[in-house]
Amino acid sequence: MSITPDAPRDGTPSAAERPRSWFVRHFVAADSYGLVFLLIVVSYVLAVSVHGSEAPSVVLFVQIATVWFSLRTSRASRTLLGVASALLVVAAVVAIIGLFTGTSTWPLKAVFIMSCLLYTIAPISIVRHIAFREAVDQETMLGAICAYLLIGMAYAFVYLAIGSLQGAPFFGKNGDAAASQTLFFSFTTLSTTGYGNLVPAGQPGQSLAVSEMILGQLFLITAVGKIVTAWRPKAWSRASDGGRDAHGDADGAPPQS
Repeated sequence: MSITPDAPRDGTPSAAERPRSWFVRHFVAADSYGLVFLLIVVSYVLAVSVHGSEAPSVVLFVQIATVWFSLRTSRASRTLLGVASALLVVAAVVAIIGLFTGTSTWPLKAVFIMSCLLYTIAPISIVRHIAFREAVDQETMLGAICAYLLIGMAYAFVYLAIGSLQGAPFFGKNGDAAASQTLFFSFTTLSTTGYGNLVPAGQPGQSLAVSEMILGQLFLITAVGKIVTAWRPKAWSRASDGGRDAHGDADGAPPQS
């Protein structure tokens, strides 16, 4: 039996397989925050780019799927995951109905409001999960990024829900809140960029925007900042260990024979 030059004899992945295995492990595996990150990006792109009568149904289904994988990856309780699973099924049914009956049906709005609640719970579940991880690794970093993005999307969908429920336009003279507008406003508020072109006309939108600004800064300073400081990629660790092996301990002592 012949052995290809790229396949090592000890069973370790070859150089060609290594990038693919890394991608599968971090961005496709069902228990990785990489998949959650990809779903967040997809849900954002769909929310700002898909238009027409089928848009709310499609976006809603992707939202619930994103929340479901977030809760599953963060090892949420069975009760919470069961609620998300049931809502995912209901969202699928409502989305299919919405494709044929339009976007003004009350089941679509009801499921959307419930998805807003789950979007609020998802980042809390992720933070709880990564806070108790034994080591700060790539999954911890991806989890923190996902939690931060989910906070921004949760606020955006809450703004959208408020705009659909209250009588006055959410942004005042700029009109009712659309998905693309609320996502833009939410992330500029979360990052305290604040262009000022969109401003909530009244309460509770203004108070929620203030809370998002404060929460976004606190999360970046405490959670993400701490993880970035403590995170040491494996390549750095191997280089550091190799330096100790070749030159002795960190204090300059020669290696023991």
